[in-house]
Amino acid sequence: MPRPMPRPTTAQIAYGSVTVVFSTLAMLLLSRTGSGIGVAVIAVAALGLGLLVAMTVPVPEPREVPAASRAPERVPAQRAALADSVREPAGP
Repeated sequence: MPRPMPRPTTAQIAYGSVTVVFSTLAMLLLSRTGSGIGVAVIAVAALGLGLLVAMTVPVPEPREVPAASRAPERVPAQRAALADSVREPAGP
């Protein structure tokens, strides 16, 4: 069974979007193109560059806590202490 496609992180979306916007503006200003085909080529190039940047942003690996370093469960001890404090003292 194939693994599901991972969802992009916030950093990937942000870096890719910023790259698309700024690279489009830079290429349009530097090329001084006015034709529709030139603008379309620049837009496709900027989208490709944004996708490349978004995919190369490092994705953090989920950290697993080793079982030995986990804190022991204290709920039963707390219940026992609570039960001891709730008991009424022995009669006279």
